[in-house]
Amino acid sequence: MSDKKERTEISSLGEFGLINKLKQHFTLEQKSSIKGIDDDAAIIQPHEGEQMVVSTDMLMENVHFDLAFHPLKHLGYKAVTCNISDIAAMNAIPTQITVALALSSRFSVEAIEELYQGIHKACQDYKVDLIGGDTTSSRSGLAICITAIGQAPAQRIVCRNTAQKGDVICVSGDLGGAYVGLQILNREKQVYQAAPLAQPKLDGYSYILERYLKPEARMDLVHELAALDIVPTSMIDISDGLSSELLHICKQSKLGAVIFEENIPLAAQTIETATNDLNMSVLTCALNGGDDYELLFTIKQSDYEKLKNHPDIHFIGYMREAESGVSLATRAGQNITINAQGWQHF
Repeated sequence: MSDKKERTEISSLGEFGLINKLKQHFTLEQKSSIKGIDDDAAIIQPHEGEQMVVSTDMLMENVHFDLAFHPLKHLGYKAVTCNISDIAAMNAIPTQITVALALSSRFSVEAIEELYQGIHKACQDYKVDLIGGDTTSSRSGLAICITAIGQAPAQRIVCRNTAQKGDVICVSGDLGGAYVGLQILNREKQVYQAAPLAQPKLDGYSYILERYLKPEARMDLVHELAALDIVPTSMIDISDGLSSELLHICKQSKLGAVIFEENIPLAAQTIETATNDLNMSVLTCALNGGDDYELLFTIKQSDYEKLKNHPDIHFIGYMREAESGVSLATRAGQNITINAQGWQHF
């Protein structure tokens, strides 16, 4: 008996047949979702007194992801996570998403259903509604474009340009793991290309591989900050590396900053893999790696007491006058100017 999965050509369904097949698993849960997939545009009604935030990200095959090692289900989940993370960085609650795909003929209906299984799981986890999108053909692989919509009371929405001198710089989770995980996947891909019969050596890397393949948006912290009645003075998500994101806050807030090497959170597996397996500086991975989707934010000094015992928030530095610049204070006592060396699209 053959274990080969049945393949259905997308052309046998057509654009609208594919949409109808994919949408059947999605139901509207949010009261603000007035009309979803079935018209030229979705209709959403924010609550009175609240503001809406909207973010769009596009993921391109062989630029943002490699299908040689990125399962489609995980990719669908990650594509949603990237956008939800942007909503979290505004201190808002996500409510809806739209999904646009560009597909080449090499993708079957079953493959796209697998992608949408991940999208569906993310919608369930983050309690958002899929309300529309678009599907078109592509001559250069897969492209995924997701728009996320969220809302929050106007007084709770947080931007990048409102940090104040003396604010404490905070970061959630740990950094560098996703980048180190990607390096392991690229290493094993090169081994496979040279010796297709070789088995990938991925044992012992589960944490960092999941950090890259299936990251989580930190909506938990958005809810926890609200419960503590804390509104960050500025916030951004870490998609392009800590150094780049910190410089965004500093530039837009017209301030400088200092962070301390000893306070940058690193997971044990990230340290061990970067140092022993890849011969890389784990600090460089944390500063410039990206894809962590943690939150970098600043708080008033008066809010420090409320957060000082939080197990997953780390206090890495403080904001200062612009003239002092943006620097890293190393364990060796050096002050190194921070430059943006994270992910650059062009």
